[in-house]
Amino acid sequence: MRLAHAQSLEEFGTRSLVVHGIMVITFANAVLAGLFVGGEIGLVSFVALLNLTAGLWIAHSIHSLGNVGPDAEYRGVINELFETSEGHEDGFDTGRFGRLLALIAAVTAIALLTSAQVLSGAIFSIAVVAVGAVAVVTAIVGFLIALGAAYDDAERATLASAPDDRNADSRPVADR
Repeated sequence: MRLAHAQSLEEFGTRSLVVHGIMVITFANAVLAGLFVGGEIGLVSFVALLNLTAGLWIAHSIHSLGNVGPDAEYRGVINELFETSEGHEDGFDTGRFGRLLALIAAVTAIALLTSAQVLSGAIFSIAVVAVGAVAVVTAIVGFLIALGAAYDDAERATLASAPDDRNADSRPVADR
């Protein structure tokens, strides 16, 4: 059974935009709840929303590993939003990897600064380790995505430069 609203999520780029939108909303609400909602409700809301954002981030990063390469229509959320033709033409996709590192740094800094305001003691130490772990895992996956794209480009270039053996003599070498 095909539903029109579910069918629009078949493309990875559309799914990625939806997941990124959910991550932005949950992260912004985590920061707002942590800074402006007092008591245990604010604390629990902050931790729950931050964990949801982190889980979505890691899950989406891992899901993105299968969507690189020359045939992939998706080239990152920035290119998807602004419909640029930028891509990795030759070699390592430094632009995409650089944007990912900048995003990781910004989100990690905001999460840690908000955690410092909301949490204290041992719980703050746990939060620092957790936020750092999410940042490291995301950076590793981002590096693997960029490296996979570079490998695919190198393979494509190798196959394109290989001689065409279809018209070669098909007899074994010993029979020639």
